[in-house]
Amino acid sequence: MDNTIYGLFQKTVEANRNSVAIIENRRAMTFGELSDMVDMIADSFPPHTRAVGIVMRHRAEMIASILAVLKTGAMYVPAEPSFPTARIHYMMDEAKVDFILTEMQYTAKLEPYKQIYSDCSICNADPESRTRIYKQHPDDLAYVLYTSGTTGRPKGVSVTNRNVCHYVRAFENEFHPRPKDIMLQYSVCSFDIFVEEVFTSLLNGAALAIPSEEDKKDVRRLMTFVKKHGVTMLSGFPYLLAEMNCLSSIPASLRLLISGGDVLRSHHVNHLLDQAEVYNTYGPSETTVCASYYRCRDGQILADGTYPIGHPVSGTSIRILDVAGNEVKKGEIGEICIYGDGVSNGYIGNHDEENKAFEKTKSGDVMYRSGDLGYILPDGNIAFLHRKDTQIMINGKRVEVMEVESRLYQCEGVEQAVVRSFTDEEGLPYMIAYVVPSNPDLKVSRIRKELSEYLPDFMIPEFMIRMPQIPLNTNGKPDMTRMPVVMKEA
Repeated sequence: MDNTIYGLFQKTVEANRNSVAIIENRRAMTFGELSDMVDMIADSFPPHTRAVGIVMRHRAEMIASILAVLKTGAMYVPAEPSFPTARIHYMMDEAKVDFILTEMQYTAKLEPYKQIYSDCSICNADPESRTRIYKQHPDDLAYVLYTSGTTGRPKGVSVTNRNVCHYVRAFENEFHPRPKDIMLQYSVCSFDIFVEEVFTSLLNGAALAIPSEEDKKDVRRLMTFVKKHGVTMLSGFPYLLAEMNCLSSIPASLRLLISGGDVLRSHHVNHLLDQAEVYNTYGPSETTVCASYYRCRDGQILADGTYPIGHPVSGTSIRILDVAGNEVKKGEIGEICIYGDGVSNGYIGNHDEENKAFEKTKSGDVMYRSGDLGYILPDGNIAFLHRKDTQIMINGKRVEVMEVESRLYQCEGVEQAVVRSFTDEEGLPYMIAYVVPSNPDLKVSRIRKELSEYLPDFMIPEFMIRMPQIPLNTNGKPDMTRMPVVMKEA
């Protein structure tokens, strides 16, 4: 059971039954109480459950629901309730969920799917179901996490129990979480950081502190929550750390700050370095949370003002390869390719072209071609440069520009559309949409409304420019030299 998430959770419960596992503003729950809730939710599931959607608010019931799915040997498919309805439906359809664990307030949004309400399932568990024997296997899928896709459709990364247990051990090897530690649960459920927050804490005997949505809206209020509950570990996008960096001080309880999901710049954390350990991390969802770590204190700041992404985590290796698949010399630029126990099973559904990024090596291992460019520094650490395709990160979330363009093309009244990314004064990406309308009365507000039915807010282009036509170069491709660019300050 050492390579199943629920197996590790059971071990933790046995050793820490009376210790606090979940902390909220108005309640706390021990590992024993959380385990009992997990049992009641799992026992309400129909037999032979294979895949379960999770569309819930962030609280103890959500964490228990995820663990209940894993207890039964099934996989979960997470989606924030705020996601566009059509996007949630696409995810649940492709993953072929048996039902969705949710709350009654989201009933209308999730029709016509079978729904089980977590609060009710705690009260209505079938007593006879207690005799069920649940089986988990390390190679069973634990979850499917949806990211932006180059084909114009989201793609679901399928991650196994073995992959997650590998990362729990890698995290423990570097950061040494203990029962006295408390991890902040800040991230949305559809991003890797959530996986890091939840499993690396609970499976190592540490507690998870879940702030309210109101607490999350203001960094000072969030820090009040952190101080009140003695939070010791925080993982987030660089933008959260940058907000904290502007404060006169952060709560003394914080010992570890982890930045992930986007490039970390020195000015994001320069005032935090002497207040806590700060780490820069790197890793696509396809390789289970993080593939490398870099300790920023006393570290090297690169010429572009960013931090390196460091060394591979335990159980992982990284090589920088050229287009022919040969390893390049130190200092030479190539593609970041990742091997090891974190490499996932690829994408579910019909994504054959994109699954080519997962390559079987001669030794029998699987290598993931990240699509990111980087190089090895003289000291052996890895430096990240940029994507080699059209993928960008906006507010720490992965965006395939071609998915946005594909969806824009489908909007009513749009005859032609081109979406391109640019960078502001701080080097952060933003998108501009160039639109040729089929209707002269087409309004931007209408386009944005239609896009919002399928795309989350961060994937909707910040600027839209009306064009009489899309200028083409001699190769028949959009000629960006003849298209206006809206400059954006930081």
